Amino acid sequence: MNHKLKVLYEQLEGDRNRLMAELSKTSSDRLFLKPSKDKWSVNEILIHLVTSEQLTLRYLKKKSLGVDHIKNSGVGEKIRYAVLQVSQRLPLKFKAPESVVSNTPEALPFPELHARWNETRHDLEQFLDSITDENVNKLIYKHPVAGRFDIRQCLMFMREHYQHHLPQIKRLL
Repeated sequence: MNHKLKVLYEQLEGDRNRLMAELSKTSSDRLFLKPSKDKWSVNEILIHLVTSEQLTLRYLKKKSLGVDHIKNSGVGEKIRYAVLQVSQRLPLKFKAPESVVSNTPEALPFPELHARWNETRHDLEQFLDSITDENVNKLIYKHPVAGRFDIRQCLMFMREHYQHHLPQIKRLL
């Protein structure tokens, strides 16, 4: 795996593994508890994160099939990513994209969620192993609002997305 991708992947995994270890000590009732009718439970937040990663990976695999015809990222993508990054760090609430909402199943029991996320991350790791150094800068990821980014920016966004939802999880615990 490309060194930069490996570092980013390991950061993602470190974050996830710390959270899963903490949540494994939490009762199922607490993980399913909704603070109000229109707010998500911890398990609903987790299934949202897993689903968004699954859909991202599906899109990455599809786009990588024609990687030779895709242009490289540049200054424009760096600027757009910086704006996207700031948006994730602000205490703003965003509506999940319809593609994520329509593909998100009901919240699952924690062991099933954990297994599903393990499988998704394993698939992501295998995909990242397949990316050659010359294709690291190809614009194979498409954020629903911010547009196309390269795989490094995709992984950084996945981490930002996780960090964006982490305070919600902490408040619920």
